Amino acid sequence: MKARLALVLLAPLLLLAGCYQVPVTGRRAMNLVDDKEVTKMSVGMFEELKKRYRPSRNQAHQAQLQRVGSRLAKVVFWDMPDADWEFVVFDNPQINAFAMAGGKVGVFTGIFRIAKTDDQLASVIAHEIAHVTAKHVHEKLSRELAVSTVGTVGVIGGLAGGASGLAVDALAQVYGLTTGIGGFAFDREKEREADYVGLMYMARAGYDPQAAVKVMEALEAETGKDPMPPALLSTHPSHPERILKLMDAMPKALEELARSGQVANPIIVR
Repeated sequence: MKARLALVLLAPLLLLAGCYQVPVTGRRAMNLVDDKEVTKMSVGMFEELKKRYRPSRNQAHQAQLQRVGSRLAKVVFWDMPDADWEFVVFDNPQINAFAMAGGKVGVFTGIFRIAKTDDQLASVIAHEIAHVTAKHVHEKLSRELAVSTVGTVGVIGGLAGGASGLAVDALAQVYGLTTGIGGFAFDREKEREADYVGLMYMARAGYDPQAAVKVMEALEAETGKDPMPPALLSTHPSHPERILKLMDAMPKALEELARSGQVANPIIVR
């Protein structure tokens, strides 16, 4: 009840000062935090990650990430015009990747078990970048601030004084850094949105969007035997569900690919 009351009281404020439009989907979403502050703290967190996790010495993996990342960065320029792009492969067997505000992208070596070609890696990176261009971190943090008493004060003070009242530990929690790098996850609707936006990004960059389905199938094969929480308790939709959604969006993505005028040659890195 307190959370609902806080949202009701803040509603006029949110409408006046806290809306943005998600690229590609056009969805209207809430943003009550300072973009520059989120970027500054995200860049600092990325520097800490580079100290915590050793960069991979696999030059082929590093080169592949740079190649794919730089190509995607050109496509999303207008959605992230101020990004200072940096792409790093971390020496860690987890199947994981992430992107942060400011254009910081990390990939763990385990991802190359399911993403062997440039097209497949592009599907992973485009999905993570989509989380950033859609400002899912901003939205998640804004909602958490809006439904808490301390957060409400911080939001109001931020809007009035030009600073969001954003704390490092709050941002770390939203990114998932308080529970380890595996905590980079958003709710299921945000994951679906990132799947769709990322699919369009990779197609616009000339990568075959059908590779995204192959990555999901490979991920299902890798993790299919792992115990999964019930769908309603999971932060990600199930792999079969994500594949179906990707297939639904495939005609649109193939149109984007045709308009791109580019064809990415499949390059396999072992």
